[in-house]
Amino acid sequence: MKNTIISVKDLVKNYGSFNAVKGISFDVYEGEIFGLLGPNGAGKSTTLEIIETLRPKTSGEVVVDGLNLDKSPGEIKKIIGVQLQSSGYYPGLNLTQLIELFCGLYNRNVDPMELLEMVNLKDKAKAKVKELSGGQKQRFSVATTLINEPRVVFLDEPTTGLDPQARRNLWELVKKIRERGTTVIITTHYMDEAEYLCDRVAIIDDGNIIALDTPDQLIDNLIAAGFDRKKEMKLANLEDVFIGLTGHSLREG
Repeated sequence: MKNTIISVKDLVKNYGSFNAVKGISFDVYEGEIFGLLGPNGAGKSTTLEIIETLRPKTSGEVVVDGLNLDKSPGEIKKIIGVQLQSSGYYPGLNLTQLIELFCGLYNRNVDPMELLEMVNLKDKAKAKVKELSGGQKQRFSVATTLINEPRVVFLDEPTTGLDPQARRNLWELVKKIRERGTTVIITTHYMDEAEYLCDRVAIIDDGNIIALDTPDQLIDNLIAAGFDRKKEMKLANLEDVFIGLTGHSLREG
């Protein structure tokens, strides 16, 4: 029996007369990578921000690791990690100093070099965020979500704008986080990313969940419904060619 770490029931979010989230319900299991997929404006980021205690809901119930959002938002904040944008860091501090700053805010004792090594940034310990590449910035951003040893990590479109090498480096980091026993909730516009990373995905459109299952099962359901791809798929794609020729593990992303 899988343990439910996040339970969302009949969640609604209205902005005036606009109904952004229309009574959605879903559970996230402990230790899984759960994806929220949908077009821009579908309601997925709003849903995440409500669970993260960053945005008030209109109605419904949210429970995170047994803590009710209405009663214990402060306690929920202590057990989650939320990815920040690179613009949110003090520009004058290097990576080590930023980690030490977050440790003080969380009242945690974390070895900065150990954390940077986990995200393959140990050699950038004295660099400032503005000096990092796009992929390095994203990996550092993910690293900061781990400082408070969270039960759940939220990643909102973490690979947008990254090149294929940097994307795949970040994919491996997300899997490494899950191996630590941390639950990961991710939003993405990249379907290959969701298929590779996620144990289950919820597809949201116009404020409603229209499908929720494993990627494999959703694909099987589509095929069973009579879907016929016009072009035969090969065992590799052009991105695989690019990675194979340039060597993603040999170059920093």
